[in-house]
Amino acid sequence: MSHSRSDQESEVSEYKAGVFQRHSLPDLRAHLLFWPIVIAGVGLDLWTKSAVFDWLITKPQAQYHIINGFLKFVMRENSGAAFSIARGQTLMLVSVSVVALIAVTGLFLFGKIRSRLMQTALAMFTAGIIGNLYDRITNEGFVRDFIDVYYRGFHWPAFNVADSMLCISVGILVITSITSGSSGKSPHRQKEEHPSPH
Repeated sequence: MSHSRSDQESEVSEYKAGVFQRHSLPDLRAHLLFWPIVIAGVGLDLWTKSAVFDWLITKPQAQYHIINGFLKFVMRENSGAAFSIARGQTLMLVSVSVVALIAVTGLFLFGKIRSRLMQTALAMFTAGIIGNLYDRITNEGFVRDFIDVYYRGFHWPAFNVADSMLCISVGILVITSITSGSSGKSPHRQKEEHPSPH
């Protein structure tokens, strides 16, 4: 009887520990991963914007070819979102960015995200939002873009480091969600769903 009671107490303790772990905030390693990436990402984005723009002012036609026929640095200012969507709607774009920033940081803090890769992606997404939001607030609603990828007469819309971090992070989140979803079933459950004919 005492052995049975001990087993029950052990199960209760394990259950409580599991519940606490599921509802706890990110661990120290998560914070040491997330916040340095955010700070480094924002710093890199703002530094490259200022450095490249200051450098291009001294170049003919304010541009510089990195790879002829494919990549060059230019000076562009975009008052809209990606692909110039909602051009000139500064208040709306700032509001959307602030809401997105709160949502992403909230997801990191309270979303029970334990994957280091997804935490990295969320950090890059946060840095990208902050980089462009800073530009929009301090540069009369304009975001500085300088990376121009092109082929002959076709030019992809100019972008910056913040845009790159946003795209990479979204790609990581999508791929991770798909792969984790496809492998979410445990071997035990799969065995139950496909019982042996014997």
